Amino acid sequence: MDAGSVLIERRDGDLYDGAFLFCEIPLTMTTFDKREQGFESKFALDQEQEFKAVARRNRLLGEWAADKMGLADERRADYAKAVVKSDFEQPGDEDVYRKVMQDLEGSGLGVRESELRSKMDELMAVAREQIKNGE
Repeated sequence: MDAGSVLIERRDGDLYDGAFLFCEIPLTMTTFDKREQGFESKFALDQEQEFKAVARRNRLLGEWAADKMGLADERRADYAKAVVKSDFEQPGDEDVYRKVMQDLEGSGLGVRESELRSKMDELMAVAREQIKNGE
């Protein structure tokens, strides 16, 4: 028994540690608890879907860039995977933007920053819709 524990005498005369007695009491979930749990579940689902959408957007962006660079089909899939992996370097989209921009410039393609960022936004909307629809 802890130094801060309290012994409680039950009606039958036995002594019980207060913490033990507390654990014996069944807890019922209130409406507020259920609502909080629902919000937590929705938040977790939203976060998971957003993570999947970002990964999908990056794959689509990689495929788009591979097409612009004229990569063959087998190289196209590998490049798209590399773009997805590049997102794990830093938080945010800048690592993906930087990789794709450098690769496009390295291929001799002149792509403006606004064009690439616009394409990223467009593909993000597509990816979110695909994830929402279960594709």
